[in-house]
Amino acid sequence: MGIFRMHSLVSNLKQMIKVHNKRQSDVPKGHLVVYVGEIQKKRFIVPLSYLNQPLFQDLLRKSEEEYEFNHPMGGLTIPCHEAIFVNLTSRLSIS
Repeated sequence: MGIFRMHSLVSNLKQMIKVHNKRQSDVPKGHLVVYVGEIQKKRFIVPLSYLNQPLFQDLLRKSEEEYEFNHPMGGLTIPCHEAIFVNLTSRLSIS
């Protein structure tokens, strides 16, 4: 994926996050809501800084391939096992 396409992906996500977070009063500034899971979706609140992390960007690419920007939960949906997501985000929070 080219740099331009990743920049476009991140820009589109930031727009979607602004709209979605306005409706979510429990989302702290500088964070976003993601729904994770293949069948049963679980809601997570993660820092916006994750958008700049290559591992998180890989998950976003997979999400874009599966859902484009029409997310069934109304927010960003990441189609992976919850355990994989928790493992990845725990590695991001330490680095």
